[in-house]
Amino acid sequence: MSKVLELFLSFAKIGLFTFGGGYAMISVIENHCVEKKKWITHDDMMNITVIAEATPGPIAINCATFVGYRIAGVKGAAFSTLGVVLPSFVIILCISAFLDHFLDIAVVANAFQGIKAAVGILIAGAGINMIKKMSRKPLTIIIMLCSFAATLLITIFSWRFSTISMMLIAAAVSVLYDTVNHYAKKEGKRK
Repeated sequence: MSKVLELFLSFAKIGLFTFGGGYAMISVIENHCVEKKKWITHDDMMNITVIAEATPGPIAINCATFVGYRIAGVKGAAFSTLGVVLPSFVIILCISAFLDHFLDIAVVANAFQGIKAAVGILIAGAGINMIKKMSRKPLTIIIMLCSFAATLLITIFSWRFSTISMMLIAAAVSVLYDTVNHYAKKEGKRK
């Protein structure tokens, strides 16, 4: 039970002190779960992030759920999820109950402008960390660069294209590449 409580408190702290949504939380979750607690490895975190992105729901909640499950099974998943969600829920409930025009307060509006800049830096940091830790195989680099270019074009031109479709295309290319390589090596051994 102590591991479950530790998961709850850790993710409650992450949920309470991280602004900017799921992508901003990834670097905080990685720092806490990989660097400080050593619950999972960097490779585990990359895999969890990919699975969390492909799974329906907010990415930070999915990451918390997967980490909790990895550490303490179903109870760990439930308490990690509750921990990351509860602070935001309570804060939003209090704000909506007591302050009708919360963002009209000058100090709050200015604070949120500063938070926007910090969130961008957190998201960029998470992306850079993932790029540093990815394998340096040519196919991986090609898929990353093509995905980046496609995402940039989709954003610039406001095209409707699902990120899940992009991940499925990248997975299909990788499987096709590995299959062709496997059969090419088999043919090479026969000769």
